[in-house]
Amino acid sequence: MPHELHGEHRAEGQIRPKAHGNYYEGTVFIMASHVHFTSRDLVRIAMFAALLSVFSFIRIPVGPVPITLQTLAVMLAGLILGPVNGMLSVLLMLALTFVGIPLLGGNGGPAIFVGVSAGYLYGWILGALVIGLIAHQGHRLVWWKSALASLVGGVLIPYAIGFPVQALVMGAPLKGVIISGMIFVPGDIAKVVIATLIATALMRAYPAAFPESLRAGK
Repeated sequence: MPHELHGEHRAEGQIRPKAHGNYYEGTVFIMASHVHFTSRDLVRIAMFAALLSVFSFIRIPVGPVPITLQTLAVMLAGLILGPVNGMLSVLLMLALTFVGIPLLGGNGGPAIFVGVSAGYLYGWILGALVIGLIAHQGHRLVWWKSALASLVGGVLIPYAIGFPVQALVMGAPLKGVIISGMIFVPGDIAKVVIATLIATALMRAYPAAFPESLRAGK
């Protein structure tokens, strides 16, 4: 006899799962409705993970933590892909780096994640999520939300996590690390401006690059 769901409401939050042995169709339906990635999503996540890796090779050595374009890639991932996919693109790149693939400026392996720059890497994960949440709020991308999102998620959050971890690993006073870290500020502000310009221009020129939920507000 075929499995059927009799008299069930399929609207989200109204499903009454009916058991068939150890098989709960309602549970499967709920899981499928909340976890769904298209092939296009996966390609875009991989593309931004690759972009993050490429940008990590563009660096200026100024001390224990070099100046790079990596945070620009994090900003663009959150602005264009949204909170979840943007965060996943960062996680993918870091996971591949962790297992030893030299994607982070030619470096790879677990040691990177306990080094002086480890806090900034963790900050990227949360930062990409926050950028997407702020920029995509209200289902309409506007320049000031993009700039605010990039500043908070791409600059302040990596600083808030990166500086204390760097101080801990180096055994240095936090105040001294923060003062020396101010060298990053002008470049990071420039990245905020660049990311905002790219995202807003892309929204006008090619809205299909963004999630449907955001395009619906155009």
